[in-house]
Amino acid sequence: MTADIRTTPAATPGRARAGDDRHRERPRRRGRFGVHLFLTAVSLAFLAPLLLAVYASLRPYEETAQHGYFSLPEHLSFDYYRQAFSDSGMGQYFKNTLIIAVPAVLITLFLASFVAFAVSRLKVRGGMVLLMFFTAGNLLPPQVIVTPLYVLFLKIPLPWWMSDSLTMYDSYWAVIVVNIGFQLGFCVFVLANFMRTLPQEILEAAIVDGAGLWTQFWRITLPLCRPALAALGTLEFTWVYNDFLWALIFISNPNKLPITSSLNNLRGQFFTDYNLLAAGSVLVALPTILVFLLLQRHFIAGLTLGSSKG
Repeated sequence: MTADIRTTPAATPGRARAGDDRHRERPRRRGRFGVHLFLTAVSLAFLAPLLLAVYASLRPYEETAQHGYFSLPEHLSFDYYRQAFSDSGMGQYFKNTLIIAVPAVLITLFLASFVAFAVSRLKVRGGMVLLMFFTAGNLLPPQVIVTPLYVLFLKIPLPWWMSDSLTMYDSYWAVIVVNIGFQLGFCVFVLANFMRTLPQEILEAAIVDGAGLWTQFWRITLPLCRPALAALGTLEFTWVYNDFLWALIFISNPNKLPITSSLNNLRGQFFTDYNLLAAGSVLVALPTILVFLLLQRHFIAGLTLGSSKG
């Protein structure tokens, strides 16, 4: 009489680990799929107005008035873009915007880097109080100081080569100074926190080699802050470029107004062609998109800095 003995092979440790890894990988993949789905939905929600504006700018107004903006197109052309650029005088307005935005961004980053270096890398007495002072400036509503600044700029004289009105009012300098004042606190806050992440040993080695204060700032610290400066430069250019309030208050000459004011020239007194207005809006948005694409790599590096540090 023989016994039928059945044996079950024991699971090897390698197979057990592989099975556990597969079970763990499934929730991770589901989580990543959910995150990607959420980010895609949010991206489409933010892009929807821009895509609708581009779509409407390519269609005649009569067609959208008859069939609606969400109907299939019958005619597509770039005629509205040529008309928007010529009718609104965007060439002069683009020039005015660059005259305001470029100096405002460069001077803001230059001054903010000085203050951030002194607060974060040097042992300055009251440095934390100074940083809190600059940060608190961002909490001040700009509408509160509109009237005092208006009266002040009317009384500040400027030479003829800086202002046609011989005062700060109705000059590019008024808008530049106000933008610098309101954006400086945010830039100091970001750059100071960025510089604190830099290894202190780099400056200590430079001091041992005989580097002065200016060399520590200009040749050592500032090159390491390139990602933060690029990210801030992109944000600051976008904010100054899109500003409408300060130019509307402190500039009375229509030939000096920035690009955001040119869209008013496309609005009629009794009728507004919203397809033409959409084409003008797309043209106005193109420079900020171009700046972001040029600085995209540095911008993302500045945003993700410190994400992998413990």
